[in-house]
Amino acid sequence: MSIWKDPTAKQSPSPSPAPMPEMKEPARLDMPPSFAAEPARTPPPATRSEPEVMRKESTIAADITIEGKIDGAGSVRIHGKFKGDVNVQGDLTIEAGAKVTGGVHADKVVISGELEGNIESASRVELLTTGTVIGDVKAASMTVAAGARMRGQADFGWDDNKSGKSGKSNGGHSESGGNA
Repeated sequence: MSIWKDPTAKQSPSPSPAPMPEMKEPARLDMPPSFAAEPARTPPPATRSEPEVMRKESTIAADITIEGKIDGAGSVRIHGKFKGDVNVQGDLTIEAGAKVTGGVHADKVVISGELEGNIESASRVELLTTGTVIGDVKAASMTVAAGARMRGQADFGWDDNKSGKSGKSNGGHSESGGNA
């Protein structure tokens, strides 16, 4: 900037327009960082489009009671009360203090609250310390924390997709009786 102020103004009037583009260039240099931040915002939506189906999550708040049916491709988190069947391609989370009454079909089911109904063909079921299940569970894997309660049958670890000894897994039932 010292070249523009002193030498160009004293030598000739024609070089003074040349420094103005130089002033615009620093202004342009200041602007691209803000533009650089905008393209950084643009790629995440493109990145979100792939796992967007897996990341969508609907929530039922603690003060809400709903009766009906949930069916969809996203995940559901329940803090309140829901009466009806839940059929989602994503995950179902039943938070502490929440209650679900009805059948469940979901990829992963995490229970901190209460479920009164059966879980069918989940890839993973997690019954946490404050969780209660009254019904049957059929899953590829199941984790039960100390203090959790379950009344019903648990059928897990069997691969029903393979033909062979597992069949319909009637002989593979593992009963979990009473309150733990």
